[in-house]
Amino acid sequence: MSRTYPRIAALKTAAQFEAHVASLGTALPFEPVVEAAPDSPLAAPIDTTAGTAGNRFCILPMEGWDGTPDGRPTDLTRRRWQRFGESGAKLIWGGEAFAVRHDGRANPNQLCLGPSSEADLVQLREDLLAGHRGAGLGTDDLVIGLQLTHSGRYSRPDAAKQPKPLAAYAHPVLDRRVSSGGPVPLLSDDDLDDLSARLVQAAVLAQRAGFTFVDIKHCHGYLGHELLSARSRDGKFGGDFAGRTRLLRQTVEGIRRDAPGLVIGVRLSAFDTTPFRKGVEDVGEPDAVQADYGYAFGRWDGTAALPDLADAREFLGLLQDLGIDLVCLTAGSPYYNPHIQRPATFPPSDGYQPPEDPLMGVARQIAVTAALKREFPALRIAGSAYSYLQEWLPNVGQAVVRTGGADFIGLGRMVLSYPDLPRDVLRGVTLRRKSICRTFSDCTTGPRNGLVSGCFPLDPFYMAHPDHARLKALKAEA
Repeated sequence: MSRTYPRIAALKTAAQFEAHVASLGTALPFEPVVEAAPDSPLAAPIDTTAGTAGNRFCILPMEGWDGTPDGRPTDLTRRRWQRFGESGAKLIWGGEAFAVRHDGRANPNQLCLGPSSEADLVQLREDLLAGHRGAGLGTDDLVIGLQLTHSGRYSRPDAAKQPKPLAAYAHPVLDRRVSSGGPVPLLSDDDLDDLSARLVQAAVLAQRAGFTFVDIKHCHGYLGHELLSARSRDGKFGGDFAGRTRLLRQTVEGIRRDAPGLVIGVRLSAFDTTPFRKGVEDVGEPDAVQADYGYAFGRWDGTAALPDLADAREFLGLLQDLGIDLVCLTAGSPYYNPHIQRPATFPPSDGYQPPEDPLMGVARQIAVTAALKREFPALRIAGSAYSYLQEWLPNVGQAVVRTGGADFIGLGRMVLSYPDLPRDVLRGVTLRRKSICRTFSDCTTGPRNGLVSGCFPLDPFYMAHPDHARLKALKAEA
């Protein structure tokens, strides 16, 4: 049998939760009593360059698998955005990962820059605003952004669903995972100049559609993140720090030229580690020698309590110099080391069993975010990895914000099953246990197998969706 860890749902009291955290030899900020608005730290407004956000909840960007083949939203996409608005969170970090080139789509149903994009973005934003108003909330203190991306070596843009990776540099481990037919094609400097122009073009459309900011994505193994570790790349987009951050700096310059007044944010994987693979009894194990692994931006060697944050510090210093104050911190990649990025009890179909109690991954991200927030107090930082905390999410989130460990508590998977959790927390309403995300990972397993993404176990809408039966059959066959 593979190793198992206590499930969060079985930790019925605050004392049990705190005792389990202590037994792991780690620590998490925690307050036994969750306060309602207006007294809660989670209810406090905060100023950013993109406007005043009315509370400290943030909806993290998600990669949609339910758009049209030509990159437009469907009714499923619109429903998700409306539910983001219904959540009550006052910072919407991107809503969706929006590809700026067809060859940069992570799946053939991802939203993508095209001739209808401006009208589509106007509609999605209005759907979100309608959801917010429908929940009885004002929109003057709602900050909405759009995440702009190119998926790089994880591109899978066409209906055939075959990988079509495009890399920043040759990687001895990841290349063989995404390409069985030889080396992964490398993007040229001209390609990256064109990509920067497309990012600027998408930002202009986002501003015209009413978005307050855009996120230039630098996380999770996608192209912006991979460029940060492109030390071995020749040409102007690799090598030293200036070269590896040229895409960002060039894009920021273009956005400020063509979309003056539009605010820029960055979602960053603040640390990384070697890719993992299935080992004995499907438990994850390193796919390279961690001590020798030289391809990480912010390397964690798997042993130290905290990763080496020198890379992250240098990058955040650059953001400050560029006048960027909106930062969302995450870690690693869902493709090659998901246990440090998105801790879960149950892995997706292409994943592995967690090699550590998932609470360790949560605690590590929270500690890294707090350390960087202390060093860069002027930045407005949103943290990630909170969904695994389940019913104890408000207790930890409240303590993190009160102690200055982050400015915003980011929610991803949780809002698929329980979109109005932020609103319930702030109203002092007892959480609906049957709606709480238990990290079953079906929202990832479905898309990995060509199905739409939604919370099939807990959202009645997706329980009744035809893809639910297909997903059950796929899992039974596996």
